[in-house]
Amino acid sequence: MAYQLAPKAEQLTPYDPIEGNYRVRLDANESFLLPTEEDREKLGRAAAEVALNRYPDPLASDLCAAFAKRYAIDPGLVTAGNGSDELISIILSTFLQKGEKVLTLSPDFSMYRFYTAITETPCVVLEKGEGFRIDVDAVLETIRNENIRLLIFSNPCNPTSVGLEAAEVRRLLQGTDALVVLDEAYMDFWDQSLLPEVAEYENLIILRTCSKAVGLAALRLGFAVANPRLTAVIRAAKSPYNVNAVSQEMARILLQNEQYARVYPELLLASRDMLITGLKALEREGALQKVYDSCTNFAYIRLEGARWIFDRLADNGIIVRCFGDDFLRITAGTQAENSELLASLRFLLQYRREHPEETEK
Repeated sequence: MAYQLAPKAEQLTPYDPIEGNYRVRLDANESFLLPTEEDREKLGRAAAEVALNRYPDPLASDLCAAFAKRYAIDPGLVTAGNGSDELISIILSTFLQKGEKVLTLSPDFSMYRFYTAITETPCVVLEKGEGFRIDVDAVLETIRNENIRLLIFSNPCNPTSVGLEAAEVRRLLQGTDALVVLDEAYMDFWDQSLLPEVAEYENLIILRTCSKAVGLAALRLGFAVANPRLTAVIRAAKSPYNVNAVSQEMARILLQNEQYARVYPELLLASRDMLITGLKALEREGALQKVYDSCTNFAYIRLEGARWIFDRLADNGIIVRCFGDDFLRITAGTQAENSELLASLRFLLQYRREHPEETEK
């Protein structure tokens, strides 16, 4: 008798990042900045000195201490993960009993719903309000009505770039006994983090990443920050040696560099502002329907026929992200990359106005 896959396995499809060689990559919200030459020399020496025949520190203690020092929090509240994705998977599979429900918002990071499918966790999806704003009262009502045990959302949001102010997040936390997993992957670009007060809440886990403002996407490093009780559970549930020794040491070196904490986010935000300014000019001209205010290192725009624009940009060696038929997400790049993107976008929008018969095919 042939082996039969579980139904949930039959429905799985691999995560589909955009692959290929593109001249300008503005699709993955990565930093365009690299470590300084001095830091790269330190990284090389650190990698060479790692004892590759030994298992890494299971708690990544030095790395967590460097992260905690950067954000002025207690290192005892920090757990390192092999990217935030691993931590999301651990949390969803650990903090819920069979049949308990998760609440996610839409639009938001697609992997939240993916992991609920893997764990066979009932998932309720609440649509966001006008301008992709989170209605805290609607969230609290849904938690009560649906008997939700865990809420997970990103703030600021990926993909919309819209943020929920800290006061509203506090109101949400204080209004429920459900566990709230607050994904602050892009909070280095905004000033509304709850990291300094995370220990005050019994029902809060904050996720952070090294893949965005710190510019270490290749190392795959994320952090879960929570009160001691929740932290003990996360550490118990994760695999013993989940973060490799090379990533631990390299990230520790860069997190200790104050330039990363101060200068690099400022440079990324300056690039974001340049991109937003150019896009808003197109919005004022009527070429775009909407440019959303951004609390991140990327822009989210609404325009008719977004898929056609996406395909033509890709044909020209510029890759962004397309969401449905009406939205594009564009990462802030170098000044030259932003300029090329804006010039190409302006040209394509004008061409489409002048040749509607071609763009409707």
